[in-house]
Amino acid sequence: MRVHRHKKDITSTTPSSMQEQTAPALPDQQTFQQYLRELARGAIRVALEGVMREELDALIGVRWGESSPKRKGYRNGSYRRDLVSASGRIEEIHVPRDREGQFHTQAFERYSRYEPHIAQGLTQMFVAGTSTHKVGEVAQTLMGVAPSASAISRLNRDLEQQFMTWRERRLQEHWRILYLDGIHFSVRHGDQADSTVILTALGVDLAGNKEVLALRACAEEDKDGWACLLQDLRSRGATQIDLIVTDGHDGLLAAVADLFSATPRQRCLVHKQRNVLNAIPRRERADVQAELVGIWEQPTKQEALTQLAAFKAKYTQRYPEAVRSLAEDEEHLLTFYAFPQSMHRHIQTTNAIESLESQCAPTHRSDRRLHDRNQLLDDCVGYHPGYPFAQNSL
Repeated sequence: MRVHRHKKDITSTTPSSMQEQTAPALPDQQTFQQYLRELARGAIRVALEGVMREELDALIGVRWGESSPKRKGYRNGSYRRDLVSASGRIEEIHVPRDREGQFHTQAFERYSRYEPHIAQGLTQMFVAGTSTHKVGEVAQTLMGVAPSASAISRLNRDLEQQFMTWRERRLQEHWRILYLDGIHFSVRHGDQADSTVILTALGVDLAGNKEVLALRACAEEDKDGWACLLQDLRSRGATQIDLIVTDGHDGLLAAVADLFSATPRQRCLVHKQRNVLNAIPRRERADVQAELVGIWEQPTKQEALTQLAAFKAKYTQRYPEAVRSLAEDEEHLLTFYAFPQSMHRHIQTTNAIESLESQCAPTHRSDRRLHDRNQLLDDCVGYHPGYPFAQNSL
């Protein structure tokens, strides 16, 4: 894998030969939910097939390839069956069998009965890492009995291998948009629940496909964590980014400045709006919010700048803290005007990542993992007149 050290990406305007092409579709939430469901199916398959192998081993009395006087029977290959889950149909799951036809698995019935619990456990393993305790809980739920330590170890190895394959996969070089945000989870460790921040990188490629590029579990959000995540993206090949969308976290902004300093950045307007309105009395928030939103609803950047100046002049004396908050990172509030209008509502916020949080939160049916290649429907993103493109940072 190539690792890019001490390199900065360079962003330039589009060559004229590219300006005549049309823009790509940006992500919608329905397609992203399908994206998460497809990833969930892979983990469910691994868990079910691993548990059924352990069940058959227990029935026969020996593992595959072992010789023992305690043997009670022999394996006889496998057959395939489908499973309809909340994440969709999982096709051709390998179900082992024995020669005498005595083997009957409980895994499918127990999965259907306890699906939310099992799915939540698999999702938490995906975002925060596997452990023998978490794997043991899932295995016991599927088997109905406490699995042996060696069975847990084998299933843990299989799941970790799948998760590591996803985390270390090679990424394409050029991405239209990179959304960065921290998702707050409560992750169970036995009877205890710890607050964990999942640093999340969500990319939109040249065709408009949305893909979770990286996840990093941290006790807190800081520059070091974000720097490690961004360097990981670069080392796996993602070196050309047209636009980065972030909130205003100092650690995140410092890491972006170090590793993608030349890439245009859009400050999340939803986060900015919340920050500003927090300094406004509740009785006046509705009116102030309408004026604030009116700034970035202007048809051109120049008109938006005029509205921004008027807002600051009107409220500087009355609500100085609100104006100070608005002025922070001001140069990145209106970056979206450099992109096609059809993209504006998608690139003004990091809501794409917040939709991921809603899919993985424990209050939902969390049987969803993260990766897909489906075409996203909605407006268009792609080659477009005046569209700024990143150049390769070699």
